[in-house]
Amino acid sequence: MDTKFSVATHILILISEADKDINSRDIAESVGTNASYIRKICALLKNANIIDSHQGNNGYKLKISADKLTLLKIYQAVSEENRPHLFDIHLNPNDKCLVGANIKPVLNDMFTDLEDEFAKELEKRTLLDCINEIRKRL
Repeated sequence: MDTKFSVATHILILISEADKDINSRDIAESVGTNASYIRKICALLKNANIIDSHQGNNGYKLKISADKLTLLKIYQAVSEENRPHLFDIHLNPNDKCLVGANIKPVLNDMFTDLEDEFAKELEKRTLLDCINEIRKRL
């Protein structure tokens, strides 16, 4: 798993809470990365109809209110897979071994169940939940 999901969530909180237009350079400074990476993540969010930007306008806007934007939608926007993928299984177990012959289907079933539960939890939580957690810490 990479960091695109957490970076996207960070970006969206900044956009949601900004009192003025916020650009990729400003966002990059907060995230601790470069502006080109921020623009790449923003392009994914724009393709998913989560944010909008306009030619000549120096900022981004949310297209979905923070209370309606689920963490699952954010995850799906920046992930190459439509459903959460948390675990990988090693590729070459020995089929002549009792464990090696059975490990893939056993772990695959367990991992799928866990990933489904994770997706359900992400669907229950919104960007506003993240914003409210930050506010509690201030």
